[in-house]
Amino acid sequence: MELGITYFLTDYGMQPVELARKVEERGFESLFLPEHTHIPASRDSAYPGGGELPREYRHTLDLFAALAAMAAVTERLKLGTGVCLIIQRDAIVTAKEVATVDHISGGRFLFGIGAGWNIEEMRNHGTDPTTRFRRMRESVEAMKAIWTEDEAEYHGRIIDFDPIWCWPKPVQKPHPPILVGGRGEKVLDRVVAYGDGWIPNRVRSPEELGERITELQRRAEAAGRGPIPVTVFGAKPEIRLLERLKAVGVARSLLFIDPGSPDDVERHLDKLAEVAAQWDG
Repeated sequence: MELGITYFLTDYGMQPVELARKVEERGFESLFLPEHTHIPASRDSAYPGGGELPREYRHTLDLFAALAAMAAVTERLKLGTGVCLIIQRDAIVTAKEVATVDHISGGRFLFGIGAGWNIEEMRNHGTDPTTRFRRMRESVEAMKAIWTEDEAEYHGRIIDFDPIWCWPKPVQKPHPPILVGGRGEKVLDRVVAYGDGWIPNRVRSPEELGERITELQRRAEAAGRGPIPVTVFGAKPEIRLLERLKAVGVARSLLFIDPGSPDDVERHLDKLAEVAAQWDG
């Protein structure tokens, strides 16, 4: 099981270039960034984590600009979105941004996607919350066409365009891995239908997760697919817990760095590196 880092990159925290260098220097496999373009001031949608929405949600840097900067100063570190809210994005623009980061990084990009939870945020982008999962699937299908075809077109109920030319194409073939986020009842259907991996968060226990991983692999086999890797968000940096996650089939565990000042971030990263040094994979 690989160990990576997940971090809310903010305007008051560590700069993207500095963070990426320090994560790579400490031997972590990957670095994932979340996305929120903004947070509606209404705050009608309840924070899934409970209580008040943490400050960092409204201070995040632009996802793809930050990842491009990180890609330019690293050599082996995998860079991911955890997750990109593609239902709030133009599919053609996002396809180009994904391909560009994959191009700059030499094929080190991991595309974590999700439908989000903030209804007001979706509506601000013109997204109908009731059709967000259809939009997510159509966005993925449209982007796959753009990445793999010289003259791509897509005609869905929501995403629709006639033949286009769009380069660069991704370095990874046929495209960067698509990791589908979520823990809902139908998420495994989505992973098998159009994902290359599953990336759940707020996991209650490794054993409960293991039951769903077993079901995921059963469905993948029934669909004629090989095993689907699972990446977990926010595991506690404890060796025994990491061992339990590995035992139930988790391929990558992302350790969370608390947002804060650059000095706080570096101290936290050093503590996580101590745990990683004890981990034998």
